[in-house]
Amino acid sequence: MKKAWGILVLAVLLGSAWPVLAEPLKVFVSIPPQQYIVRTVAGDLARVSVLVPPGADPHTYEPKPRQMVELSRARLYFALGLPFERVWLPKVTKDLPGLTVVHMEADIEQPAGHDEDRDHEHKEAHGHNHGHAHQGDPHVWTSPPLVRIMARATAQALARVDPAHAAEYAAGQAKLEAQMDALDAEIKAMFKGLEGRSFLVFHPAWGHFARAYGLRQIAVEVEGKEPKPAQLKELIEEGRVLGARVVLVQPQFSRRSAETVARALPGRVVVADPLAEDLPANLRRVATEIREALR
Repeated sequence: MKKAWGILVLAVLLGSAWPVLAEPLKVFVSIPPQQYIVRTVAGDLARVSVLVPPGADPHTYEPKPRQMVELSRARLYFALGLPFERVWLPKVTKDLPGLTVVHMEADIEQPAGHDEDRDHEHKEAHGHNHGHAHQGDPHVWTSPPLVRIMARATAQALARVDPAHAAEYAAGQAKLEAQMDALDAEIKAMFKGLEGRSFLVFHPAWGHFARAYGLRQIAVEVEGKEPKPAQLKELIEEGRVLGARVVLVQPQFSRRSAETVARALPGRVVVADPLAEDLPANLRRVATEIREALR
């Protein structure tokens, strides 16, 4: 009996000598580029799940039942103000009071107007504000300077729910900011002397990128739809006047109209996915494609 008791005490003492390994924070994001941001800031301290899978359209996406089950176990949801979020996030926050929603883009100032981008879709999509402080182009992750702002919001949100690791999150924020500073300088050098030039996109996802580097995007789609023949003709004429030679298309959308425009310019279609997870590599690749077309 004494021997058994001694073994039990020893086991307890040995067990208490080992640190208790805490579970990583369970967090959700809407799209893959956010996953890169949160993973860089949090490292192994968070387990990040993406709601909108590769190839899906975040403008119309509807979460699957199994995703809602996983979401009920999450501590944080990092939102961006995407159209589909405004439809279902209010319902989710009502049903899941333990889930904290953090708007990564809350501290980002949207331009007063972005008519110059022919971005009619976003005016329509953002016509109803569900308690969100900012309206406008939600594709803020395409601009390295804006990702810096998102890094700070991410680190602060993580530290609020996990203050014991605030120093690690601050270090992750600094790491991401340094990455974005280096990338920003690199892309600025790429477009030196090309300021004011225009490029065409099917879906207007690159407005913040364009503004960061003195460029202008012109969208092929009108109010989120394929352009009519008269609109297509007008767009081709405008593209020719501006000397546009490339049309960016996303894999999530049809490229038929973009190919029509590219043939008429003449120019070429370039696949540029703003939803790619490896944010720095993707922005660098898209910048290279645009620069080569502008030159």
